[in-house]
Amino acid sequence: MAEEKKEPWLNYLALTTVIFAVCATLSTLKGGGFSTRAVMSQSQASDQWSYFQAKSIKGYLYELQKEKLELDLGGLKGGSRSVLEKKIDGYAQKIRKYDEEKTEIKNKAEELERTRDRSQKHSGAFGIAAMFLQIAILLSSIAALMKKKLFWYIGMGAGCFGLLYFFNGFFLFMS
Repeated sequence: MAEEKKEPWLNYLALTTVIFAVCATLSTLKGGGFSTRAVMSQSQASDQWSYFQAKSIKGYLYELQKEKLELDLGGLKGGSRSVLEKKIDGYAQKIRKYDEEKTEIKNKAEELERTRDRSQKHSGAFGIAAMFLQIAILLSSIAALMKKKLFWYIGMGAGCFGLLYFFNGFFLFMS
């Protein structure tokens, strides 16, 4: 039996298909990782904003109590007055403390939101890359089965878009 002669372009088709498959696998893996990071960052940011709200409420309660004591102070004389003044000072310190803590909490929550946003951009780019790379693999498979270069060329075009988005997933040069 005489073996059918293999066309040389089929070797290149096989090589490009393997490259596209590896990049598609990595895109799926990295996209999933960034997607998980985005969800976790959103959850942590929500926790921080809840913590911020709790501090705000506690601070507000101290402000109300301080204002009430200041009003009460106006009608007092003598030793009782110094007790209230100490209480008012204590409340003022707690209010300042809560304001400082709220600033730290707010900064942390905003940083987590920035991490979430960056992760979503990375994940989106890797998702688009995986889509184009899978299309390229499909078209390359059709080209190999039918031995038609046209499908391979179209697949190469889709693969190039996939590779572009694959690298964009790492570097975000296309925003």
